[in-house]
Amino acid sequence: MSKKHPVVAVTGSSGAGTTTVKRAFEHIFRREAINPAVVEGDSFHSLDRKQMKEAIAKAEKANVRAPSHFGPEANHFDKIEEMFREYGEKGTAKRRYYLHNEEEAAPYKQEPGTFTPWETLPKGTDLLFYEGLHGGVVSGKVDAAQYVDLLIGVVPIVNLEWIQKIHRDCAERGYSAEAVTDTILRRMYDYVHYITPQFSRTHVNFQRVPTVDTSNPFIARDIPTPDESFVVIRFSNPKGVDFPYLLNMVHDSFMSRPNTIVVPGGKMGFAMEVILTPLVHDMIRNKKRAA
Repeated sequence: MSKKHPVVAVTGSSGAGTTTVKRAFEHIFRREAINPAVVEGDSFHSLDRKQMKEAIAKAEKANVRAPSHFGPEANHFDKIEEMFREYGEKGTAKRRYYLHNEEEAAPYKQEPGTFTPWETLPKGTDLLFYEGLHGGVVSGKVDAAQYVDLLIGVVPIVNLEWIQKIHRDCAERGYSAEAVTDTILRRMYDYVHYITPQFSRTHVNFQRVPTVDTSNPFIARDIPTPDESFVVIRFSNPKGVDFPYLLNMVHDSFMSRPNTIVVPGGKMGFAMEVILTPLVHDMIRNKKRAA
């Protein structure tokens, strides 16, 4: 961890809702005039789209467990750790981009599903902001979590997560429901071993829990709306958290445990900003003191 060059990481699996947290941080950065170095977790995959398809096909032909974007076979866990450590020490590091579609690929004159070359982050940034699958990953000799100053987890209950992924991948990426279901099943081992453990390392967890029936996510016709859910917010260290203030700011919220506050789903974004703003403010204040 570094007071002089803080690292913030938002971690959660595909379809979990990390974009909502990213948007909350964008609002905070804009209001507080903070200049972040933004890094996308997808850029640390070790296989491009074509290579991934080939690796999966080869594994299936050999009747062995195929790689997934959740596991070490398809990711540079070591480079994530290296980036966090290097930024914390020097305020700079290497990054690249994963080009998801034609629109993103066009400026680089590359094919979708490929990576841009590695480049050095711009100088003079206030903090590093990572959003992706493995912000708190620990695997073998790799321990990226140890270098993160603020680790945020976003993890809906698993049935809701699957519903969101199925609907998103079908609507935005043109996959069939059957293909997305196959992906969910193929990723299960890596999900259990590399995604889930991260949420025991986070400083704050946001877990959306629906109040409607999601017992069979594979036939759900729509995604439960925010108003059809609650958000369970867990603090790893409740010391210093002003719970009376949070309860007063977020109406209809309540505490379920000494370190846990529950808010209406429709107020998730607002609650995130109320909770995260003072944490970011403290990091920037400590950064200035260290400098």
